[in-house]
Amino acid sequence: MYDSRMDLTTEEMLLVNSEVEKRKRSLLVAYLLWFFFGAFGAHRFYFKKIGSGIAMVLLVVLTLGLGAFITGIWALVDAFLMPGWQQREVEQIERETIELLQTRSDRYTGF
Repeated sequence: MYDSRMDLTTEEMLLVNSEVEKRKRSLLVAYLLWFFFGAFGAHRFYFKKIGSGIAMVLLVVLTLGLGAFITGIWALVDAFLMPGWQQREVEQIERETIELLQTRSDRYTGF
């Protein structure tokens, strides 16, 4: 049973790192979306925060653009939150991959 990354072999660590690099969202892409379409919540859609992304779009559209001031401030706060979103995503990918390795290992060892 793997309790952490410390219990993994070198090959398993390489596999976990490869999976993280393949699946994690790019901060560069997120910041580009934020810069050009931040008031509409494009960066939130990118990070699969669909509900709040829809809220930002609706706030701008339903107020005929006046809500862009509010969503602009909201997006400015998001600029500081996005690295944390990515880090949590990386941790989730690592957990999922380690669990998959554990399941696979248990199948072959009979536990």
